[in-house]
Amino acid sequence: MKNANDPAADAITLLETDGFTLRRRGRFLSADLKKPHLVLSTSHVNGGQSERMRFLLNHQSTEGKGHIARHDILIGQGQEAYHGLACEEAGVPAEETALMGTAANMQYASVREESFEEITVWSVVTAGVQGNAGRAGDPATWHEKHESGMEGGAAGTGNAATAWKPVHAVPGTINTMVIFNWPLLPAALSRAVATMTEAKTAALLELAVSSRFSPNLATGTGTDQFCLAAPIDPARGPKTWTGKHSKLGEILARAVTEATKEALRWQNGLEPSRTRNLIHALGRFGVEEAKLLEAACAHLEEKDRALLQANFQAVVHEPLVAGAAYALAAVRDRIAYGTLPEASGRELLANQAAMMAAGLAAKTEAFPYFRSALAAQSSDIPALAAQALALGWREKWK
Repeated sequence: MKNANDPAADAITLLETDGFTLRRRGRFLSADLKKPHLVLSTSHVNGGQSERMRFLLNHQSTEGKGHIARHDILIGQGQEAYHGLACEEAGVPAEETALMGTAANMQYASVREESFEEITVWSVVTAGVQGNAGRAGDPATWHEKHESGMEGGAAGTGNAATAWKPVHAVPGTINTMVIFNWPLLPAALSRAVATMTEAKTAALLELAVSSRFSPNLATGTGTDQFCLAAPIDPARGPKTWTGKHSKLGEILARAVTEATKEALRWQNGLEPSRTRNLIHALGRFGVEEAKLLEAACAHLEEKDRALLQANFQAVVHEPLVAGAAYALAAVRDRIAYGTLPEASGRELLANQAAMMAAGLAAKTEAFPYFRSALAAQSSDIPALAAQALALGWREKWK
């Protein structure tokens, strides 16, 4: 008979291996380690490298938006107190647990297993990117500043007072668990962080996830966390390298990339077929669906305007239009990064916008006309896209 007061009473076993059991308990997802592991984590309490951890715990700490009461608990109690509260709710010992928090739903956690000969890697990912996806180096809005008299050694204890408190969960976090079946040198476990991070970024680039803080593609979110674990077993020689040139690094990256994409598919509805539209391609430059339609209609007569409004979803998902939009975004990136000369920017962007118009019109032979019409347009991406759609739509039914 189940004990209603036992937090683990309704736990669902998702995966059982020789080294760990993966369980989901309501808002909590835990890897219960069956033997000693070397763990490396971002946990605010018990974080860094440790051999004492027996539980890797991921949990939904708040709802994504407007959950002020829960947010106040997180912020008001401080890191250590909240760590203890979360572990108590999950039914795991706080002193042996590495904790991650997110607004993502644990029901959407994705598990991927990859193997090569004697080595196996498991990746368990929850992910959301709609709130704070960003590119490394984007403008930041938070700075941790210790109060007067708290610098130096006191700050290193984690108990120093600060002028701000980190936010635990916002609508956009990628939390990654990686568990190995084979021992790793500490250096190899640290190197795995680099491989894991590159793999996560590869998933975001495949899905063309936009930064929320700049017109760049995102490389992660501002609150990403991880827990990595490798068994401690003196009877087996530890692996020494987890970089891309090793098979271990390869399967690690594959597991993380696929788990990240799967988690984003469930949490945010992101998958290749859902990202095939003009809005997704150009959204990071300020292109919004309603505004784009309004701007395009402003260039059309009433008859064409009504028809475009009735068929706009088909227009933005038209493969030739979306393909040209992605090319337009890529060219805009190359201009911004200095690969292509800014002095040629208007001409370069007009070429891609003309391809968009020609694709929509289904008249590739009209490219010179579209190119000429768009040459005088500014390099403002939303305005250029609207003009290209209007030109292509008007020409399509002539």
